[in-house]
This record gives sequence, structure tokens and C-alpha cells, in this order.
Amino acid sequence: MSSQTKSSLIGLTRDGLKSALAGMGVEPKHLSMRSSQLWNGMYVQGATDFGAMTTLSKAFRAELGEAFTLRRPEIATAQVSADGTRKWLIRFAPGIEVETVFIPDEDRGTLCISSQVGCTLNCRFCHTGTQKLVRNLTSAEIVAQIMIARDDLREWPRAGRNSDDRQITNVVMMGMGEPLYNFENVRDALDIVSDGEGLSVSKRRITLSTAGVVPMIPRAGEEIGSMLAISLHAARDDVRDVIVPLNKKYPIKELLEACRQYPGLSNARRITFEYVMLKGVNDSLADAKELVKVIRGIPAKINLIPFNPWPGAPYGCSEWEQIETFGDFVNRAGYASPIRTPRGRDIMAACGQLKSESIKQRASDRIAELRSKELSQMPH
Repeated sequence: MSSQTKSSLIGLTRDGLKSALAGMGVEPKHLSMRSSQLWNGMYVQGATDFGAMTTLSKAFRAELGEAFTLRRPEIATAQVSADGTRKWLIRFAPGIEVETVFIPDEDRGTLCISSQVGCTLNCRFCHTGTQKLVRNLTSAEIVAQIMIARDDLREWPRAGRNSDDRQITNVVMMGMGEPLYNFENVRDALDIVSDGEGLSVSKRRITLSTAGVVPMIPRAGEEIGSMLAISLHAARDDVRDVIVPLNKKYPIKELLEACRQYPGLSNARRITFEYVMLKGVNDSLADAKELVKVIRGIPAKINLIPFNPWPGAPYGCSEWEQIETFGDFVNRAGYASPIRTPRGRDIMAACGQLKSESIKQRASDRIAELRSKELSQMPH
């Protein structure tokens, strides 16, 4: 059986791993031990083949190799920005590709991973939104993005790294797709990511970002338990209806009520509201005042994101002085409002710029047509 047709053990939950081993004939009394050995080999040692798992007998390693694979997906392209940001285009199958981004900072290293190939939300400022949804990623494909990044960054013990010397310290579900529209796979993947005996990224260092799938937010708090980020981008429904069309289904009042009820919400576990700064659309002082008003009472911080342009984008970035004025008002109102420094713009790796390269087609003409229509509808 070729490695292309074998099932991967990466991405299975602990119970799923035991079931897979039981299916190949491992006796029940040995399932816990064998699954723990495999778990360690995959997620602590970063093994890419069973032969490297020397805690297992040679015969058992051969059996595993006949039935399963630990093969990584293909890296179609890898780019490094002038500022050190890395972007990988990962190919799971022909036409099934996502982009994954690593952003290094002095005090942390953040890996931005994707949950879907394409997206259904059509947020007007987001490049991914111009790509139709192809399909959800499996839990294995979500976890594989982290495995590939650690391979490339040489983060495994075989490369001399220990857990206190990792470059990847934080994981954010802010790549391609809406995570809460792929809930079960995202939940299972993040359970593996946060497992203390595996990839071991604390839930306090994992952030799930949603455009506001209101019914799924309480379930995310209960079953995933990560930090929560909301792609808000406007404080009025008439504006948000245009730039985040999901708002027509789940308006701001409903969304913010779900945030207030998010399990574990406290000053120590604040919600992050993401707010992309669009020139002449949502960046006025009146907008800042409305934002402070609607989030009142929610332990939160506001990430102000200068708009990252892409070919045919229908909006422009707010002037820097305007962004600072907006941020100063929000900050004086008691909310931390850092301005996110654009990273990886030169390789189209910045927030809102991700899109599968193999099906990137110039959308300039179509978007230009939409632009005039949308701007005419935008409240002033």
C-alpha cells in the first residue's frame, strides 16, 4: 500500500488512536501503552516515520508502517518576508491548499493556521473571502500545519530543541476559513495542540477567531476553552452588514451578548475584538465612541489592524494619524488598543491577505464593480 493511500494517525484524538490500533489487532490490555508511545513519538518527538519510534518493537513498527502513515502534506511553496515572517502554501491534495503563517516577535512566535480551504463569509476587506469554499479541513490537516511549521523551524528534539526553547509559542485560528463552521474538526485539532503530553500549547496561548457565528460561541467556550477573538470591524449594524455580511444573520447585539456569556470570561481571560481600519468607512471618532459604547462591560482589548491591501481590494487603509486618534480614544476609555504592526505584507502573509495560490485569479474587475455599489450603500 502506498503512503498516498494509507490513513494518517496524525490528527486522531486519543480515543481515535486507540480505535485505530484496535482495528489492526492490538490487544485491549496494550492499547493505552501503545497509544501513549505513539502519541509521544508523533507530538513530542515529531517523528515522520514509524522507524524512528525506537520505544516500539521492530516488528510492531513494521506493522504500523504497512497500515498507516505519518507523512506530512506537501509544502507547495515557502516564503520568508523581509521582517522574518514565514508563509507556507500547504497542499493536501490537488486543488486542496491553504496558507499558514509564522510571525516571530521578540517575546513570542505566533503561528496562524487555517480551518477551511476558502471561505463562505465574503467579508469585503478579506482576500480569502474572494475564494469560494472548497471544503473544511480535517483535524489531521489542521494539526499537520503545526507539524510542518515545527519541521521547518527545526523545533523537535531531534533538531536539538527542547520545550523551553520553542519559536512557536502561540497558535491562532485566524487563517483561511471560519473555524466555527468546522467546529468538530477544529475542536479535536485544538485538543491535540493543547495536550500537555503532546504539542503542549497552553489554551491561554491558543486563540480562536470568529466572524460571529453566535450559536456556536457558547459551545466553543465549553468544548474548546481557548481564548476568543471576534472579527468585529464595525460598531453599527448598517456598516457591519456591508463589510461582514454574516452580521445580517447575527447582528451586533446578539454577538456581543454571546461574548458576555462566554464561559470563563474575566479580566484575566479577555475577549479580543479585531478591528480593521478602513479609510472613510469605520475609522472616525464617532465610530470609536460607538465601539466603546457597545462593548461596555465586556472584559476586552481592541486590536486595531491597519488594512492590508491586495489586488483589487475595494477599500483603502486609514491614515496613520487617524488610526492613532481612534486608538487613543479607545485607550482612554479603559480598553487596551494596540495597533497591530503589519507583518509579511511583501509576501502577502498579513492579516486578510491569505488565499490559495494555485487558484488565485485576478478578481480586480469583479471587485471594482462591487466597490462602487458597496460604497454607494455605505452609511456616512
